[in-house]
Amino acid sequence: MRRLLFLGITVVLIARPLNAQISVYDPANTARNTISATIKEYLLETQREQHAQIRRMARRLSAFADLRRFAVLDTPRWRTHGGDFLYANGINDALIFGDPAGAAYLAVSHPVLNARALLGRLTPMAQRTMASRLATLELADAVAIAAINDTGSLRLNGRKQELPAIDALEAQVIDPSDEQSTTAVLDKISGAVLIGARQRQARSQLLTAFVEQLLVDSKRDRDADAAAMNMQLVRWRDGRAANEAFVAGTGDALRTWRQP
Repeated sequence: MRRLLFLGITVVLIARPLNAQISVYDPANTARNTISATIKEYLLETQREQHAQIRRMARRLSAFADLRRFAVLDTPRWRTHGGDFLYANGINDALIFGDPAGAAYLAVSHPVLNARALLGRLTPMAQRTMASRLATLELADAVAIAAINDTGSLRLNGRKQELPAIDALEAQVIDPSDEQSTTAVLDKISGAVLIGARQRQARSQLLTAFVEQLLVDSKRDRDADAAAMNMQLVRWRDGRAANEAFVAGTGDALRTWRQP
């Protein structure tokens, strides 16, 4: 009976729900959780401030001023040589579209005969003079072909690439939206910088063509001055002998001349 009574009391105690709970307090764990919660709250507040700052940075000037007043209504276009030409259609197309081979320029230029075989008949001094003049002609042809091709290529790229890019960028810049992302604004700035760099490159190419043409003109002037100076120096060097030969030849002709 004692065993049965003890077993019944044990079953009743186990089946009865436990109402009493023992609380356990860990100071280290509590401090760690407090620090984590404080850091997370600080990060959340920082992100909120960053978001607000980014939204303020992304607000366009159109929220305060209408950017359409800065738009250029009549943008200068790349000029082309229009019209129908009788003999200069090829060179006209080269000035509009480019001509790397220079076929259009050579077609309207006076050709130079092959002087390689003829130079062998001249004296060394005459060969040197003729080679210098032929080099000036070849240099002028090379500079003209390069300048025509650069001009045509710049016109073609300007019409097909730069003008559409400028129009699209201008339309996006004066967009009446109140705000855009910072990335969009930076992309527009990058696009404007790229277009400006291309235009500066085109300007440098045109200036290079001018410099090359000036070099050709300077060489031609220098050759002319050198030829004139050589004639003067030869006159000073051989003038007395030439005068004496002229006088002797004239006297001999007068002495030997007879009425026919």
